[in-house]
Amino acid sequence: MKRIIVSEAGGALTRNFVMSLRTAPEKYHIIGISSNVYDLPLSNADENYLVPKASDPLFIPIIKKLIVQTKADFLHSQHDTVIQVLASHVSELPVRMFLPSTDTVNACVDKYQSYLRFRAAHVPVADTMELASHKDLLRAWKTFGTGMWIRLKKGGGGAGALPVRNIDFAKYWISYYNGWGKFIASERLGEDSVTWTSIWKDGELIVAQGRKRHYWLFANRTLSGVTGVTGAGETVSDGVVDACAQRAISAIDPKPNGIFSVDMTYDSTKKPRVTEINIGRFFTTIHFFTQAGCNMPYIYLKLGLGETIQTIQKKMNPLKSGLLWIRGMDA
Repeated sequence: MKRIIVSEAGGALTRNFVMSLRTAPEKYHIIGISSNVYDLPLSNADENYLVPKASDPLFIPIIKKLIVQTKADFLHSQHDTVIQVLASHVSELPVRMFLPSTDTVNACVDKYQSYLRFRAAHVPVADTMELASHKDLLRAWKTFGTGMWIRLKKGGGGAGALPVRNIDFAKYWISYYNGWGKFIASERLGEDSVTWTSIWKDGELIVAQGRKRHYWLFANRTLSGVTGVTGAGETVSDGVVDACAQRAISAIDPKPNGIFSVDMTYDSTKKPRVTEINIGRFFTTIHFFTQAGCNMPYIYLKLGLGETIQTIQKKMNPLKSGLLWIRGMDA
């Protein structure tokens, strides 16, 4: 039985990944790790360990010891910061991982760097500026006015996001985060959004599925209306979305490997524009696809272990359109 380490054990992102593996046609021994002592009791792994945060110098040495101690065959993370650290230490860790290059990971984690690559490749995006100073904010305000949207360059769940209607408030908001040089400003798009989750192997698309977001859970509790927690998602098959997502991925990596989850938001003309790529990990709602008939975590794990997968008859949007996944709190 293969032994799999998953980080952020107990968190919703990892719980859904593990639930998908539990429904696979073969059994796995799951080893959970987390730096959050309150998440671990919620873990659905077979054994669990408390570890330092990925930013801690002791993180990699302790992970090395755990890999040997638990005889792990594979290591997967569902968190950007952990993925970024792991990607930069792939050669040091005695375990299989299925990650893109460090350059690809870093470009996707930093939303301004990925924006620059998208724009250079003529991928549809929202006009975006980096906010290194108050002068940059004034320039962005002059360009976007009350149609401006600001957010942190790094972080999920709409980190630091704010629709700007008052430039003084925006200045205080950025200063509160000590965010000069860490924020970007963009033209504000519409409320409708779509995601495109895909798995690649040596530049070849293995499988991909689109999902429309109906609304953000707890949106009324944030100033931005964005929480990163999808309240209801629906499977979709849209050629425009498929093409847009693939162009975005190609702009970042000409030979993609692993998981590329593309976020898009529709503009006023109902055309999708790429906002970011969540790299090396699945969306929280990945168990939705598993229950509907496409177990992406299992496919990804088989490929990452160097094993053969069954032929996928329909690689692009294999699931029936119109399937709805409705969520509350994950626990």
